[in-house]
Amino acid sequence: MNKLGAVIAFTYRNKVKTKSFRITTLLLAVLLIVALNIPYAIQLFSGNDEEGALKLGIATGSYNELAQQISEVAVQAQKQQTQAASATTSNTTAPTQIDWQAQPRSEAELNRLIQSKELDGYLLLKGAGKDAFPTVTLVSDNDAASAQTLLQSAAQTVKLRSVAGGQLNEQQLQELSSPVTIVHQSPDQQGSGGTDDNGRSYTRENFILVYILMILFFISLTMTGNMVASEITSEKSSRVMEILITSVSPLTQMFGKIIGIFLVGITQMGVYAVVVIAHLFLPYYQDVLAQFNLHVSNLSWHVAVLGFMFYILGYFLYSTLYAAVGSIVSRTEDLGQAVSILTVLTLAAFYIGIFSISNPNSLIIRIASYVPFFAPTTALIRIGLGTIAWWEVLVSTIILLVSILVCGWISTKIYRTGVLMYGKRPTWKELRRAMKAYKI
Repeated sequence: MNKLGAVIAFTYRNKVKTKSFRITTLLLAVLLIVALNIPYAIQLFSGNDEEGALKLGIATGSYNELAQQISEVAVQAQKQQTQAASATTSNTTAPTQIDWQAQPRSEAELNRLIQSKELDGYLLLKGAGKDAFPTVTLVSDNDAASAQTLLQSAAQTVKLRSVAGGQLNEQQLQELSSPVTIVHQSPDQQGSGGTDDNGRSYTRENFILVYILMILFFISLTMTGNMVASEITSEKSSRVMEILITSVSPLTQMFGKIIGIFLVGITQMGVYAVVVIAHLFLPYYQDVLAQFNLHVSNLSWHVAVLGFMFYILGYFLYSTLYAAVGSIVSRTEDLGQAVSILTVLTLAAFYIGIFSISNPNSLIIRIASYVPFFAPTTALIRIGLGTIAWWEVLVSTIILLVSILVCGWISTKIYRTGVLMYGKRPTWKELRRAMKAYKI
């Protein structure tokens, strides 16, 4: 156990202290910070204050009264949005303000005011047929999406009020004008606690969490797996392995390197996680999350815990195979070709999960969740987005553990014989003969 700890500590320190690791980690952290702050910088420099208010007029015609009602409803909705924005910790996401002209005017006069920059646009209502609500057009060169959304909602409210003929109160009008969201849910999820009381909100946050965990699994596994193989190959090519193999047992040496590099990957991912979490608690991002109806408190932490568990199991399964492949390669130049089959397996696990994420209860996902090479991603999808019983999670975990033991046993025998074979890559027949001569 002392030798295993020494190998782990040596491998970890040796990798963390390298300039390449420090520069890469720092550079990626800086790029991540810049990427996370680009939307805030754009909004900060674009400005969103009262001086940039959109000045709108109302065209005269047979629908002046409806146009006036739309402006009044829009003003009322704008006040509510402004109050909601002022109640938050940041005003950077305040809606576009609309400054209405007092009296309706003719189209020609309004166009002249737009050309002279006295107006930014006007609201035009035209007849759409007998007893039909007129078409509403925002005539403006200013592409204000938030103002257009506000006016669209106001026009919808006025239309409902006009159709109802005063028989509905304001609350009923708001209920009719608010869109209806349909949530897709399987029969097994109904009443099983698969989602929270908000339905879609819970599912959307779980979807984002599962998607991020799958991407992290693929990127981290690819990086650390190749790191394990290259570390062993470089020691073998420099003949240092001949000294190490006589002082430390192959089992201790192989798993010491695997655990040490695993800690290196966790350290690197931890730095990026701290950057992201720190940004999520900033006032700006709190407002952004609130706009999309996303709340960190709605995350299912059992999905994160089980996802991390499957990541660890998947890492040890693949890393033992990367170590075995790295031990039979004599030159680092040949390593890329040697690990290609493992790269294909990781890609298959990633793409099966990505392409089936919208159908988490499909047959291919259910079967793949019991295949050890695909379980780290497919089982995670079933846990976070689909329906899976506790015994299925247990069976998938047991299969992964057994696979790690079997692959670890085979990889150790290959490692013991492969690190002392130089020259051309040994054939499977030569490896099998050498493995029979070595007993763990």
